[in-house]
Amino acid sequence: MRHTVHVPMRWSDMDAYQHINNVAFLDYFEMARVNLFFEHPTHDEQTGMRRGLVVHSHEIAYKRSVLYDAEPLEIQIWVSGIRAASFTCHYELFDHGRLAVTGSTVLVPFDFALERPRRITPEEKEFLARYTDEAAA
Repeated sequence: MRHTVHVPMRWSDMDAYQHINNVAFLDYFEMARVNLFFEHPTHDEQTGMRRGLVVHSHEIAYKRSVLYDAEPLEIQIWVSGIRAASFTCHYELFDHGRLAVTGSTVLVPFDFALERPRRITPEEKEFLARYTDEAAA
């Protein structure tokens, strides 16, 4: 199942060419992740990812330019590749219903008290499994 988030563009995201600057899309993807893992109403300390995540890597592909508009962008986010100590989030960003940007982020659960990666708990795996869309990944 994919999770859908509507993300507003900021005037400051525009570059000298009058379109949204490429680096802004990583912020938009982060907003979608925060919504899914931290703001979603079903989360708690056991089944959410509130205990800590760090970014291992990003990939991003730009399909078309996005011009600033008051209408928010739609981001669909889902999960794949759930391993013992990492998983991948995938994104499709739509501007006025048209696919504009795709991307992915490899995330690693992290124990900040011990300052090292940690394994995904069974409860977290169960939570992540709700948002898998392996066919699309």
